[in-house]
Amino acid sequence: GKWEAVVSTQSTGIEMTDSKVNRMIWGTVEDYIITGHENGELRQYDWKTGEKIKTVHEHEHLIKDLQLSKDRTMLVTASKDTTAKLFDAKDFKELKSFKTDRPVNSAAISPLKHHILLGGGQEAMEVTTSHTKSGKFEARFFHLIFEEEIGRVKGHFGPINTLAFHPSGKQYSSGAEDGYVRIHDFDQSYYDFEYDF
Repeated sequence: GKWEAVVSTQSTGIEMTDSKVNRMIWGTVEDYIITGHENGELRQYDWKTGEKIKTVHEHEHLIKDLQLSKDRTMLVTASKDTTAKLFDAKDFKELKSFKTDRPVNSAAISPLKHHILLGGGQEAMEVTTSHTKSGKFEARFFHLIFEEEIGRVKGHFGPINTLAFHPSGKQYSSGAEDGYVRIHDFDQSYYDFEYDF
């Protein structure tokens, strides 16, 4: 069988000539879209009218990823500027910032615990000129509230490009430049971990 796309003759176009869109997701309600831009801006658009509703410029470089929390109230961004930031998904108020020493290509919010997962690493074109240990290809866990790193998981031999928690929060997957998708099951120590403050 062959699948044929049926496309509506009605469509809305939103022209963005000032900065290319690198990532886009639907907002917390179906009335708007959220876009992440090459200049580090995060924007909200009414998809029906094309009107720009909000813009914040909290990143210094390209936004590489956007992901919503399970309840769709929080939004995490990942940026080439070595940070991931947590925002209120509706009003774009910055809630938290997670700083690393490498470009962040992807970030995800745990649906089970107060954790943010970050992945990235040294740029792919620079990896061939250095040892894989110096590329820093671990997935990094941060406490969502306290903004501190609480753990790392090794496994990839190239920059991590994408991360996703399983809807249950009991696993996560990572995809990287090394050509592998890895599925990670959490052991009991993950569930037993309590952050000391």
